[in-house]
Amino acid sequence: MLRGQVADLLRHEKIRTTEAKAREVRGLAERIITLGKEGSLHSRRRALRFVTDPKVVQKVFEEIGPRYADRHGGYTRIVKLGPRQGDGACMAQLELV
Repeated sequence: MLRGQVADLLRHEKIRTTEAKAREVRGLAERIITLGKEGSLHSRRRALRFVTDPKVVQKVFEEIGPRYADRHGGYTRIVKLGPRQGDGACMAQLELV
């Protein structure tokens, strides 16, 4: 489930989920973006091991990684949205900075 959310975050650059899931996905996504900044073949293969969609990995290495070349972490932000209508779970939007 978390792999899919990381892939969706990297594909669409923002997702809407619960706060707990957003906190878990944040660390995983930042690790993949850091691999994209390195840009080596080994880091590309490591990213493909976790995010199995080659188009998403290509986007990370060609667009997202170079965009954050000057940043030393903190590639994502969590914005709290309030409770969900059905069950009252705290919702959040996870987006790339």
